[in-house]
Amino acid sequence: MNEIPKKSPYDLEERTFIFARDTVLFCKKLPKIESNFIYSKQLIRSSGSTGANYIEANECLGQKDFKMKIKICRKEAKESAYWLRLIIATNDESFTKEATRLHDEAVELKKIFSSIANK
Repeated sequence: MNEIPKKSPYDLEERTFIFARDTVLFCKKLPKIESNFIYSKQLIRSSGSTGANYIEANECLGQKDFKMKIKICRKEAKESAYWLRLIIATNDESFTKEATRLHDEAVELKKIFSSIANK
């Protein structure tokens, strides 16, 4: 796999990229059953959307546009946490550790975007 040069761990664009990448790699490991296919598809979409909307927020047309994009980031991170909870609840324990790490990151991102939106 091609590795993209890493920026500062405090770079939110990079952090959301890593979250989306790790989510895709995690979903590839899940058992190939119908529920995982559905949950993974939704999770991959929402995790990628978190970072894509953050990039759009950084290229915003004004303060209102920025705030709306940040709120979408928060919504997508929250949705990602939901799909991860479902995956944890419906798969065996061998996937729990990695799914929990991703879930915690989704929750942390939601908190970060909430903080930005409230400023």
